[in-house]
Amino acid sequence: MIAGRLARYFGWRFLSALLAIFIGGFCLVALIDYIELMRRTGDDENTSALINATISLTRIPQLMEILMPFAVLVGAMMCYLNLSRRLELVIARAAGLSAWQFITPALLVALVFGVFATTVYNPVAAYLKEQSKRLEVKYIGGLRQTSLQSTGTGIWVSQKNASGHAIINAATSSDQGVRLGGVTVLIYDQDNHFRERIEAKTATLIGGYWRLLDVRRYTLNEPPVISPEYLLETNLTVEQVRESFATPDTVSFWDLPFFIEKADRAGLAAAGYKLQYQKLLSRPALLVTMVLVAAAFSLRFFRFGGVQNMVLCGVATGFVLYVLSKITDDLSKADLLHPIAAAWLPVVIGTLTGLLPLLYQEDG
Repeated sequence: MIAGRLARYFGWRFLSALLAIFIGGFCLVALIDYIELMRRTGDDENTSALINATISLTRIPQLMEILMPFAVLVGAMMCYLNLSRRLELVIARAAGLSAWQFITPALLVALVFGVFATTVYNPVAAYLKEQSKRLEVKYIGGLRQTSLQSTGTGIWVSQKNASGHAIINAATSSDQGVRLGGVTVLIYDQDNHFRERIEAKTATLIGGYWRLLDVRRYTLNEPPVISPEYLLETNLTVEQVRESFATPDTVSFWDLPFFIEKADRAGLAAAGYKLQYQKLLSRPALLVTMVLVAAAFSLRFFRFGGVQNMVLCGVATGFVLYVLSKITDDLSKADLLHPIAAAWLPVVIGTLTGLLPLLYQEDG
């Protein structure tokens, strides 16, 4: 009976710390993103403070998925350090509980939280991220993305047909690449001689054509031609466009198998979709791993002091696991590592990193 009450108490303390870290991080990231977006669009008369706030709030949930393992790590460390500081862990040990008995509630909470994050939170975040991309294409399609998103020269794709070939550059994309924003098209003839440049606010793939809106066409030795619409012929299919422009983070966990199947039938690799699916499957295990890592650095050494070093070691371990996951992600997208190995290798290494010190320190 006492063990059950203590387990519920420890589980509630961990959940409270986790939610506090997660909500605090959400508010902080939303504020930074909103300020940056206001700075980038301050001179654009098509946007307003309300539109920028909507764009920020709809894309922050997906960004918080990346920070979720760190929220679990910091929340678990904060929980156990507070319990140690208040001598509650000492009392629990005196009552006959081992370290594994007051770690287990946090492990179960992290597991349930991970399942919820994969099956419920991810579909909602993916939907909101897609809405955010649509708003960006509609209102600020001609602007580059802010620093909290991918930056650089945008997204590129090349297409060829009987009249020559064209190189398309887009600043933003939505609907898995079917709609583009901030579009620049360089058109060449069959002899690779430059013919014209087309700039458009948006482009939509419709039945063998790119439908460009708010168009400016530039040709050599001629003034620019402005038109509300222009149809650019293309032989690209929806599957090929998705392979070039797709962002798997805007696809729901439940829809990923469908996208993977369609890509396989079209003969495309779809490495990004497969990797995203495996990462979502491994998320509950990854959050459990973060609890083990936090416990390894916040249970044993508090009584001896050195709390700052302990916290730094725990955070550094989480950062190393994050870097490892980015490396395995890049290897998987380059078809140098299987998506299953890329998604689960950081989980295995993190579990060993947290489990082995606990096995060594605790007699259980």
